[in-house]
Amino acid sequence: MKVLLVLGTSAGGVGKHVQGLARLLSGAGHDVVVAGPPAVADTLDLPGLVAVVPVPVGARPHPVHDARALATLSAVARGADVVHAHGLRAGALAVLAAARGGVPVVVTVHNAPPTGRGLAAVYAGLERIVARGSALVLGVSADLVTRMEHLGARGTGFAVVPAPAPRLPTADRYAVHAELGIDARTRLGVVVGRLAPQKGLDGLLDAHAELTDLDLLTVVAGEGPLRARLQRRIDVEGLPVRLLGRRDDVPDLLTAADVVVSSALWEGQPVWLQEALHAGAAIVATDVGGTGAVLGDAGILVPPGDPVSLSRAVRDVVTHGGVRDDLRSKAVERSGELPTDADALAAAEGAYATVLGLL
Repeated sequence: MKVLLVLGTSAGGVGKHVQGLARLLSGAGHDVVVAGPPAVADTLDLPGLVAVVPVPVGARPHPVHDARALATLSAVARGADVVHAHGLRAGALAVLAAARGGVPVVVTVHNAPPTGRGLAAVYAGLERIVARGSALVLGVSADLVTRMEHLGARGTGFAVVPAPAPRLPTADRYAVHAELGIDARTRLGVVVGRLAPQKGLDGLLDAHAELTDLDLLTVVAGEGPLRARLQRRIDVEGLPVRLLGRRDDVPDLLTAADVVVSSALWEGQPVWLQEALHAGAAIVATDVGGTGAVLGDAGILVPPGDPVSLSRAVRDVVTHGGVRDDLRSKAVERSGELPTDADALAAAEGAYATVLGLL
């Protein structure tokens, strides 16, 4: 089977997913072509058998670039059995391009649409094109699948994204505490993620304003545009939160954590929480997007935008060893149930067979 994978400027989790899918499909004997912006395609570690076609799929509509993208995708799609696009921008262009040759299109939606007035209107149009023009729309979370069903998608399903391979820590709890310059008895909270609005970090700070009586330090591993503003608030309010920037020792931090916290306003299938499960961490997270589906019962879920509930859950885990140990045990068990590469390959091949009428 010849599969054309299309992606846009999302080089983070989407890029890694496409890279992994290309490897799996190529390894299974399929003919794979990846089309996307050169700046993104150049970052992907792809097998030699996977062809790469530069296509200017930008983050926002651009008449000249989109016309070029459509022409290139139309030409490449003619030789494919199925087109699998990732993201709404790439999906809409793939639908329009493949329609000329009658090639079925599968689109995986990885993110919730933006909420800003201008972008929201643009993405609403892209959603309609994807929903009505795709043979099958897959969502990384149940809310995205429901959204596409309401928009009239002919076929929908849940995207299977394989969990990352477990990474062993290189330092124990005491070494991590020493590196952070805190007492061995101090409780450690860990957050991993981009310092961006989607991660709800203001809610995290609101919650920690209620936890200053505890001997607890929460560290945030990640960078992003909100760093300066968050740091100012931490300093002004004297909050027990430290922004660490990018870290290469995330497995060490997760293993050493007394509590792992996600205050996100939306998540798809959060990779870092899957890593926390591998680490056997006690997790408290907001119940958004696909977070609940990833964690199962291996975490305490609280409503998004509710810092009081978040702080109470964190306090419960930090102050009660029995709660913490129970969550850690459930995390280890849940880790073994996460999707594998074999699951992801089987799901992709099943989706392609479905749209080609082979099932």
